[in-house]
Amino acid sequence: MPQDSAGSGVIGVVGAGTMGVGIAQCLVEAGHRVVTVDPEDAARATAPGRLRDGIRLARMVREAPAAVPMDRALAAVTWTARLADLAEARFVLDCAPERIPLKERLFRELDEVCPSGAVLATGTSAIPVERLAARTARPERVLGLHFMNPAPMKEAVEVVRGPRTSDETLDTALALLAGIGKKGIVVHDGPGFVSNRVLMLTVNEAATVVQQGTADPATVDRIFQECFGHTMGPLATGDLIGLDTIVDTLYVLLECTGDQRFQPCEGLRALVADGHLGRKSGRGFHRYPARAPR
Repeated sequence: MPQDSAGSGVIGVVGAGTMGVGIAQCLVEAGHRVVTVDPEDAARATAPGRLRDGIRLARMVREAPAAVPMDRALAAVTWTARLADLAEARFVLDCAPERIPLKERLFRELDEVCPSGAVLATGTSAIPVERLAARTARPERVLGLHFMNPAPMKEAVEVVRGPRTSDETLDTALALLAGIGKKGIVVHDGPGFVSNRVLMLTVNEAATVVQQGTADPATVDRIFQECFGHTMGPLATGDLIGLDTIVDTLYVLLECTGDQRFQPCEGLRALVADGHLGRKSGRGFHRYPARAPR
């Protein structure tokens, strides 16, 4: 398998949305070569500019000097619409949309395309790892790497070990994370794992409080920030993640647990239906400055 200058080989990222580009940034800034796959022309067209903006922002706020020059980092990513271009990837990270049939199909296809020894890591927000591993002939090489948004700015990653994930696979994933400056926190498999089993319910209940008129979004978030000391309230967190992703994840949790508490509330569904998705659209529970045109 071709090796880059760090001896690490090609790493695949599936999805050129916010999370996919953020993870690609983490990888290329650490010296990896990355192949990013997205079937959407619009996503691929804007991805290089979003990657450039992300690297520029990270270098403005980061104390340590950049390990890789900007031009080299940008050149280290290949953008493609074809999963077949992952035929030489030794490690693949799935950042596809949070829909069970789509991810199940993706893992079947990745299993066919990627080398038999490649690790297939899912960035799913809530789908049990075993459900995706079962779609492959290599369940021992499948695990979850749940990055938080924005990926380049977060120090830790929730690492989800499926019931058949091998020690070798876990060690490989933890070494990769360490190499890009991230700490892996290992948890066992289950719908939503730890983070989203708790967070999605919190966001949904906070949205319900707004819907019922108990408090407005700013007040809800102030309670969590000023009373509990949270850096960001649950509704601002939902806006940062993307309210469409919140709704998709709640539906996954509803299907996988049968617990009606995960039914997205009407107010949350209405915001998504109106295109108010949070920071990425300029409005969610809160309003955000419009992005300057490229």
